[in-house]
Amino acid sequence: MPFHLFERFGIEIEFALVNRDSLRVAPVVDLLLREAAALPAARVESESVPTWPDEITLGPITIGNELSAHVLELKVSEPAPSLDGLADHFASTIASLRPALDRLGVMLLPSGMHPTMDPDREFVLWPHGNSEVYAAFDRIFGCKGHGWANLQSCHLNLPFANDDEFGRLHAAIRTLLPIMPALSASTPHIDGHASGLMDNRLEVYRLNSRRVPQAAGLVIPERVYTRADYERAILGEVYAGYAPHDPRGLLRDEWANARGAIARFGRGTIEVRVLDSQECPRADLAIASTITAVLRAITEGRLGNPPALRAWAVEPLHQVLLSVIRDADQTTLTLTPYLRDLGYTGPCPAPAAAVWAELLDRALAGNRPPWRADAERILSSGCLARRISRATPTPALIPDTYRALARCLERNELFNL
Repeated sequence: MPFHLFERFGIEIEFALVNRDSLRVAPVVDLLLREAAALPAARVESESVPTWPDEITLGPITIGNELSAHVLELKVSEPAPSLDGLADHFASTIASLRPALDRLGVMLLPSGMHPTMDPDREFVLWPHGNSEVYAAFDRIFGCKGHGWANLQSCHLNLPFANDDEFGRLHAAIRTLLPIMPALSASTPHIDGHASGLMDNRLEVYRLNSRRVPQAAGLVIPERVYTRADYERAILGEVYAGYAPHDPRGLLRDEWANARGAIARFGRGTIEVRVLDSQECPRADLAIASTITAVLRAITEGRLGNPPALRAWAVEPLHQVLLSVIRDADQTTLTLTPYLRDLGYTGPCPAPAAAVWAELLDRALAGNRPPWRADAERILSSGCLARRISRATPTPALIPDTYRALARCLERNELFNL
């Protein structure tokens, strides 16, 4: 049955598997899944061959693979009625995997990118279930690059039940999307050094489909607010772009759309894809909950100017996104009409963190849900990329910093606050 706006929630979080001693990526997700299949609570959902399960349900959380053989995905097993409590479920599942991880000599490394991975040498394509689809991506784009091989994200899925709800939700998401990375940027390092960008994951992601530019567009979805218009203006263009490279139609599906938020009409959801993975589920869920609270206030007409938001074109929103990819929470937002339409009433220009703080305060209207304290600490101390940068003044400290992040993941603790 379709769910109405904010009746259910989906969360997916990705982590890198790395060698416990060297921190090099370890393309052994298949071995981990086989080990996890023996856990008492495990239920194997699908398998390509009997010895290689693709997805295993461990109670409320399901684990599975991604395109890169070193990336593990954890997601809610069923759409959840609330985001509250999900961080504990993710943390418990991670703890249950610890014996299997130890037997393999690996651990989970959080954040949106591995800081020192050489994708040209270390990338291994997932060889089991859905291998035809992954091979098609590799053939078209060449996945030995950071934009395919070295990405870990947190996806937020929000439901809609009809065209009216889709239009309201899509308008809110596409206009809030440019400043979401101000909360979630966690990737200041690439190729073993600080690049000067706070969100290297999004920078390489936005460029990874250049051979088929229709696939990602400018990351910001176009101004379409019905299913018919979306299928014509976005999916139709995506499929047409792939067609010369994909004669078998393997990629003719909604997930082949690589924008920063994509409509999944088969599920009745919009999937937000611009969020870097954080240091622990508590942080991921605090950020997802912050974004959800603001989106809900906008779609319900309690915040901002929803009709005006529908009119914003892609290009100015894309320019805001580029500035946030660079400076994240410290981005100086100068587009006053945009901020006013979102519902920000403070002085302009304004730092992105200050904009988020006011939007959250107005959206919650005095309520203090359990995650709000973590969200406020992130806003006051800086996004994870900012805190990683402070802890890593020289490249020589990268291993120490990322080992500390791995400990945060094991303990479900926020980093360096």
